Amino acid sequence: SRLLFVLGALIVYRIGSFIPLPGIDAAVLAQLVEQQKGTIIDMLNMFSGGALSRASILALGIMPYISASIVMQLLATVSPALAELKKEGAAGQRKITKYTRYATV
Repeated sequence: SRLLFVLGALIVYRIGSFIPLPGIDAAVLAQLVEQQKGTIIDMLNMFSGGALSRASILALGIMPYISASIVMQLLATVSPALAELKKEGAAGQRKITKYTRYATV
């Protein structure tokens, strides 16, 4: 069961590392990566399996979720509806978490 989960996660990662980010010019990115040979960026690209040089969706890592979480926390201070959800306890927090996940995508 655990082995199948790990294999499934690896397959999803490998497939996701080939899905490019929309709006990224592949030729310019390839030129930039070529200029960075031997630097820390090249090493990070190697550790990500080349996902950085392909500008894949999974190369973003956890940053979109962190950004969405920060935005939702800021909105909760300005928006009365989100502030009310925040005061509701666990049920409201689950809704805010759901909204954060939607904002991540």
